[in-house]
Amino acid sequence: MEKIKVGAHEIRLLQAKEIEDAVAALFTEANYTLTADVTDRIAEAERCETCPLAKNVLCRLLDNAAAAKEIRVPVCQDTGMAVLFLYIGEEVHILGSLEDAVQRGVARAYVDGKLRLSVVRDPLYARVNTGDNTPAVLHISIVPGDRVRLVAMPKGFGSENMSALKMMTPAATEDDVVSFVVDTVKTAGANPCPPITVGVGIGGDFELAARLAKESLARPLSDVHPDPRYAALEARLLSQINALGIGPQGFSGDTTALAVKVAATPTHIAGLPVAVNINCHVARHREMIL
Repeated sequence: MEKIKVGAHEIRLLQAKEIEDAVAALFTEANYTLTADVTDRIAEAERCETCPLAKNVLCRLLDNAAAAKEIRVPVCQDTGMAVLFLYIGEEVHILGSLEDAVQRGVARAYVDGKLRLSVVRDPLYARVNTGDNTPAVLHISIVPGDRVRLVAMPKGFGSENMSALKMMTPAATEDDVVSFVVDTVKTAGANPCPPITVGVGIGGDFELAARLAKESLARPLSDVHPDPRYAALEARLLSQINALGIGPQGFSGDTTALAVKVAATPTHIAGLPVAVNINCHVARHREMIL
């Protein structure tokens, strides 16, 4: 670990190539292998499922995940748009272009890893494939410390297309928030390939609520929100979503969602933004600390 002294402070030097290598490894592995928190939750749902057809579907999803891991193929044909959250310590200086390093890492993962290339250069007029799945969607946060935390999320658009955002008024209640989230899932139906994971962002402004909703999808499925009010809200949302009976892959059953993750942040006195980001059953995420 190379460091330099700047006044009374030590600054850690990190080569951009290290970021590139980490990004390439994370997106490759995220597409090939589901994390244990996801497979464990699917297995738990299978054990508890009362609908025979849904139980069988959950078994097949586990078989698919195991086969993808064993033979090193993507767990889903839609290998997603690359979304990367970077938490950069304020005592770190990156030598080289961070943006270029991220995009090179994504290109390596998708081209060398034989992952489907799904990004088009222009969204409206010239939908021509970029050929390497770049550019990635990059979110950067500056945090205390001398480390860089990378969270990679390949986001498929079968689920992304089912997401929603609503600018509520301050008069909105918990019941209003619950109704919006549950109605969003109900409208989505089988389209996002359930059992889904649901990220909910509350507060901030228009774009921050959406970021929080997506960022919350990287939380381990097994964790519990540290604020008991929001932990109770997550449990309430999960219960009502599963009561919809959409079930695995839309075949009915007890398991429409594996988890609901809520993130909240301060907002303006005149508003209450609420965003819902839906993830499919392959809730892909991988992280690394440099």
